[in-house]
Amino acid sequence: MLSRVPVPHAAARKIQSMILSGELRSGEKVPSQREFALSLGVSRASLREALLTLETLGLLKTEPGRGTFVSQERPSASRNMARWRYADSYPVADVFETRIMLEGRIAGLSSQTLTEAEFQALETETDTMERNWESGDLLANVEADLEFHAIIASACPNRMIVDLYQSVRDKLTETQIQPIPITEPARMRASIAEHRRIIRALRNRDAAKATREMQNHISNTARCAGISIVSSVLNSD
Repeated sequence: MLSRVPVPHAAARKIQSMILSGELRSGEKVPSQREFALSLGVSRASLREALLTLETLGLLKTEPGRGTFVSQERPSASRNMARWRYADSYPVADVFETRIMLEGRIAGLSSQTLTEAEFQALETETDTMERNWESGDLLANVEADLEFHAIIASACPNRMIVDLYQSVRDKLTETQIQPIPITEPARMRASIAEHRRIIRALRNRDAAKATREMQNHISNTARCAGISIVSSVLNSD
């Protein structure tokens, strides 16, 4: 199985728990990185990654020259996405296009090799994703989404494609996290329904449909992020 999450989410979980419990209040400035890292028992590098993840999710906001603050409202369609953190390497549209081509192919190939235990795991992660969105646990929602895609990738019989997926996974999975602050409840419900259609196609061992369902799912996520993918990419399989 591919590693579940490519960033130190343990610290992020602790911080999110502090926000949800009210220990860190809306609008409150979080402690300095040195102080916060010591109190959480993590390295400053791990803390920085955790803070970036929570900022991408819309739970924190960094104000230049002032520090990092707890956001004053739940992420919603009225909010803006965080800055694309890999802008110096690749435009986000390029990453979405890569996901469509790569994960579409992976889904088609994996439809022939996924086991019943893996199908059950895909169902479980989709249920977990839905449940945690409703409860406001955005980090757990994202983790379930990441694991869903990782299970499918792990089953791919072409190991070179798996290695390629793993080599760029930090960029690919960031496109799953970044749209969360502007994801409306209706879009999340649609995304979860798309997961279930992907599972049905995989269970039916229908490689062509699994590919199309995965590409459609990623294309809709890109659209949520304000990015339109050209039809030639969607028809690349």
